[in-house]
Amino acid sequence: MTDPIYHLIRNQDAKESDPEPGLLRRLGAGNAKISLAEHRMEPGWVGVAHSHPHDQMAYVVSGRLRVRVGADEFEVAPGDSFVVRGGVEHQATALEPSHVIDIFTPHRSY
Repeated sequence: MTDPIYHLIRNQDAKESDPEPGLLRRLGAGNAKISLAEHRMEPGWVGVAHSHPHDQMAYVVSGRLRVRVGADEFEVAPGDSFVVRGGVEHQATALEPSHVIDIFTPHRSY
């Protein structure tokens, strides 16, 4: 079976979840090669340190986060973006209310 030529997710049809206290996730479009997730974090949210086999690209729409990737730590603000290679442990902390778009490759199932 092959992927259709497009995959459309309307705003009202996006699946929402609260995987951790202080984190709202909305799943966007995807196919076998790539997937999109929208994340909103409350100030003070500290994500669980984790890794996954997917490469992850993040774009900060609003807010400010402290991010740890491996042994490195940095802050990101609106308009900043970064990529984390699959298999590398990472963690984020919301320094203020934050809105982030994440793209995963290959497709990530939650």
